[in-house]
Amino acid sequence: MQTTVKLYSLEYNNVKTYSAASLFVLGNIVVPQFFHLIPQGGITWLPIYFFTLVGAYKYGWRVGILTAIASPLINSLLFGMPAVSGLPAILLKSALLAGFAGIVATRFKKVSIWMLLIVVMAYQIVGTLGEWAIKGDFYLAVQDFRIGIPGMLLQVFGGWAFINRLIRK
Repeated sequence: MQTTVKLYSLEYNNVKTYSAASLFVLGNIVVPQFFHLIPQGGITWLPIYFFTLVGAYKYGWRVGILTAIASPLINSLLFGMPAVSGLPAILLKSALLAGFAGIVATRFKKVSIWMLLIVVMAYQIVGTLGEWAIKGDFYLAVQDFRIGIPGMLLQVFGGWAFINRLIRK
């Protein structure tokens, strides 16, 4: 299913960039707290990435990268999750997600399930390779593919619904 929606590429000198990023960071702070109430909810549902995807796709890579960096750092400082030892891999994947989402949105100027699936698979595959290099443990690096498939599906289908239904304009 493909829908044309209004997509933006906000600049760093635009106050809307920081307003949008702040809202998505807030979402990436609040929503993971609910998922962490479920046993292994964080590693299964990957909630820290959701609003990074939405923000980067809808408002451009700059909003995405601000969200990608601030969300894990603030969550770690406030709640200890993600653990400091996991921050490098999560920051890498978050930044990759922001970049891939921004590129695909800018290039195609529309959103579809397939495009979001490509974005999610791209950041996960490249991010897994980076995580493997960082941690030196392949089994840990492929954790999102072993446990986080529901989270990836939430990003694709939930992201599509959020972009197309809730923040369409």
